[in-house]
Amino acid sequence: MPACVTPIVVQRAVPAAGIPAASSLRDFARAALPARHGELTIRIVGEAESRTLNRDYRGKDKPTNVLSFAGEGEVLGDLVICAPVVAREASEQNKTRRAHWAHMVVHGCLHLRGYDHERDSDARRMEARETRILRRLGFDDPYQ
Repeated sequence: MPACVTPIVVQRAVPAAGIPAASSLRDFARAALPARHGELTIRIVGEAESRTLNRDYRGKDKPTNVLSFAGEGEVLGDLVICAPVVAREASEQNKTRRAHWAHMVVHGCLHLRGYDHERDSDARRMEARETRILRRLGFDDPYQ
């Protein structure tokens, strides 16, 4: 019997240049999620949409790299990733874009699974989990 494959939908509201293929984004997400995780949508946006969502849902009037919105029931939730912010951060942090995209997808998925980084102990736990997942995907520690 084939394994249960939970849908991971990728939406692009911006041109695809510099963004990993949808299949890669799905692979990054699956690495951070249990086998049965509920439907996930990954939406790739520009700065205007990211800024609006960040302002409306987090009270921060600026674009951000990744936003996570938890779902209910059969829906795990949505990740909204801002392509220009990810590209800028990758450059500033001397990382490849692909590595930073992987990090943002994994980071967002862990938020949907209940991880956070509000307290130092929670941040250490989340960062350690991110690092393990990213290493399995073939990427370096994103925090070094």
